Amino acid sequence: MPLPTELVRDFVNTFDVEAQADELSSPADLALWLRERGLTGPRDRASDDDLHTAHALREALRAALGRGPAEQERPAEQRRAAEQRPAAEQRRTAERQRLAELPPLPLLVTLGPEGGPRLTPADSGVAGGLARIAAAVVAASWDRLKVCAEETCQWAFIDSSKNRSRSWCSMRVCGNRTKTRAYRARKRGSRRLQGSNTDTV
Repeated sequence: MPLPTELVRDFVNTFDVEAQADELSSPADLALWLRERGLTGPRDRASDDDLHTAHALREALRAALGRGPAEQERPAEQRRAAEQRPAAEQRRTAERQRLAELPPLPLLVTLGPEGGPRLTPADSGVAGGLARIAAAVVAASWDRLKVCAEETCQWAFIDSSKNRSRSWCSMRVCGNRTKTRAYRARKRGSRRLQGSNTDTV
C-alpha cells in the first residue's frame, strides 16, 4: 500500500480536471484501482453505489485541499487573480467548498501497536478500501497536500517546499498561465484608465 500522503494524492488525481479524463469511470475501474494498491482483495467487486461514493470522496478531498490558506495569508498576486476571475469560476470555487464534506464510510477508532489511536476500516471489500483512503487523510501530511491553484488544472500535489508556500503543481505551466492572465488583466485595466483620461474640447 502506498504511503498515506501519496495515496490521497493519487486518488484525487484519478480525475484529470483539465483533460476531463476519469480513471474511475466504471465500477470495474474502481475495483481494479483499489486492488492494484492493495486496498481490496482479488475477488472484491465494486457496485454503482461504490463508484458514486468514490467520486463523492474524491471531489470532497479535492475541494478540501483546494481551500488553501486563509484569504489574508495569500500572496497579493493570488488575491488579485482571484478577484479578477469570471463569475462562473467564482461559482465553481464556491461549489467545491460546499462539496468538501466527506461521504460516510465505515471506520473504527482502534489502538495501534504503539498504543495511539488510529482509524481502521469497519468493512472489507470496496467500501473498506474507500474507508482506508479516508483513514489515510488523517495519517497523511495534510499541510503538504494541495491542489493546483490554476482553476483549469486542480492537480493534487505534495508541497515539498520548505515553507509550504507552493501554489501550483508546476510553476512552468500552471504558474505561468496564472501570472500571464493576471498581467493581461492588469494591462487591460490600465488601458481603460488611460482611455478615460482624454480631454475633449
